[in-house]
Amino acid sequence: MDSIIIPKSKTFLMLTLLFLVLSSCKNEEKKIEKDTFFKLSLAQWSIHKYVLNEQKSPFHFAFQAKKMGFEGLEYVSQLYTKEIEKLGFDVVIDSLKTISEKEKMQNVLIMVDNEGDLADPDEAKRDEAVEKHKRWVDAAAKLGCQSIRVNTFGSNDPDIWRAAVVDGLKKLSTYAATKNINVLCENHGWLSSDADKLMVAISDVNMENCGTLPDFGNWCIKRKDKNAKWGDCEEVYPDKYKGIELMMSAAKAVSAKSYDFDEAGNETTIDYVRMLKIVKNAGYTGFIGVEYEGSRLDDTAGIKATKNLLLKAAKELSLKAAKEANFISSRQLRIISY
Repeated sequence: MDSIIIPKSKTFLMLTLLFLVLSSCKNEEKKIEKDTFFKLSLAQWSIHKYVLNEQKSPFHFAFQAKKMGFEGLEYVSQLYTKEIEKLGFDVVIDSLKTISEKEKMQNVLIMVDNEGDLADPDEAKRDEAVEKHKRWVDAAAKLGCQSIRVNTFGSNDPDIWRAAVVDGLKKLSTYAATKNINVLCENHGWLSSDADKLMVAISDVNMENCGTLPDFGNWCIKRKDKNAKWGDCEEVYPDKYKGIELMMSAAKAVSAKSYDFDEAGNETTIDYVRMLKIVKNAGYTGFIGVEYEGSRLDDTAGIKATKNLLLKAAKELSLKAAKEANFISSRQLRIISY
């Protein structure tokens, strides 16, 4: 039987590829652990019942988040209303800074509510809302946050809303830019939950520090009571995955909303693997905030379930990527051998 002589260069390539394939397989689990492409923050709204219903202190937030394994904090302004009335705004913000530093937690953003409508058709009211938001821009800067999240209520008429929200966002973002703070629009009801219309408005603003905070949930664009910001939903944005994909082009934060889970630990209404793939494909590597808003589980259990699901989805994406890489490497080896 004739011997088959393989050129030295070809032998070297074959051995190199074989080593890479075997090494990749051996270290696959380690890669999965390392390939979580985002950092974890906790949205304070996840514990709003602790503050509003149980009347506990919102100043416990940093300790609670750290205990549950989070790195970043996403504050909710309305949870400090009583503390601000009692202690004063500056004392509250200084206290949050001191506590977060003590717990060695990173302040990521502030979700600002109840400070007026930035898309109010009345320019005087809109300007008043801009002025009320400015103290939260200052607070974010003092805390070392990257951003504030704002609401864009004011009108349900698309044409009126577009002109008003662009004006309000430009004015606020212009001020925020002097403090190196981003102004982020979340899909948070009314026309902000219509991703197509929201992204047109963001494009019209055309400022580097004016972006989005895509939320996996929050897709109600019209309430049964048309003047109500919250309540029973009449119309939902038709494709939440398309909505997230659109919003990711301007995303500077991401919110992983959850409501309930099945026996396998998967969210019952949101495909987390699909959502996370969209986020990853957009090149996003920042914080993803866990925001549990369900009622069946208590706050702690819901937060942990959401966090675990995020990590599980990240591992699944990483495993798929590793398998694809191994398949390609094996195929290349076969081609060279041939």
